[in-house]
Amino acid sequence: MGAMKRFKYIYGPVPSWRIGSSLGIDLLSQTEKICSFDCIYCQIGKTKNYSLSREKYVDAEEVMKELAMLPPDVQIDYLTFSGRGEPTLAANLGNAITAARRTRKEPIAVITNSSIIDREDVRQELALADYVIAKLDAPIQGVFEVINRPGGTIRFQGVLDGIKKFRRGYKGKLALQLMFTKENEGHAGELARIVRDIGPDEVQLNTPLRQSPVQPLPEEGLSAIQELFSGLPVISVYRSHKISVKPLSDPDTLIRRGKT
Repeated sequence: MGAMKRFKYIYGPVPSWRIGSSLGIDLLSQTEKICSFDCIYCQIGKTKNYSLSREKYVDAEEVMKELAMLPPDVQIDYLTFSGRGEPTLAANLGNAITAARRTRKEPIAVITNSSIIDREDVRQELALADYVIAKLDAPIQGVFEVINRPGGTIRFQGVLDGIKKFRRGYKGKLALQLMFTKENEGHAGELARIVRDIGPDEVQLNTPLRQSPVQPLPEEGLSAIQELFSGLPVISVYRSHKISVKPLSDPDTLIRRGKT
């Protein structure tokens, strides 16, 4: 995608190496990120505005106006709800997905940290997407608190139960994205057992290669972890095919993604 005018709610590419040429949609669009986690590896900085409640931050109609401004032939693999925080905190996520499907022809993805996926309304709205990428970085509460630093009353067991419930009812493609650092690499075997039990369509093994407060694992370290997931549909960030993409708007993409 070549450089175009600045947009307030849409940008690209999104922060995922598995979605190809993807147009990001931000239903939060705040100066500071709004999130339920403060992950130690987050590339857009610390969470100063923790939230567990779903609110309407952006009018979906305004987002659709921006989508309608795009040339019909612009090459996009997915419309992806991501942005500066956790997209399921947007109370109008489901409405926005439905409207985006009417506005553009591309399939729709959502990248979620899974923090409130134990809520029925969240699972119903995520189910409207064609592709859901759900975070799972820990196998137990203690590691969950170290890696994801959840806000409020979020508990690991609620996250895990929510992912399992979503998996059982979801008709689209479910990927689990696991981010490994030195803080959780010793728990890879436990995570592999949990992932086998869930049975996702794809397993994304990641380590923070972009600018991050923590160091990535070396390729040999992530390769050793990948062996624990043998037999599963695994993609590793070190072994994935990198697609060359250009931001739709450089300033907006940097705000939501950080340096690439």
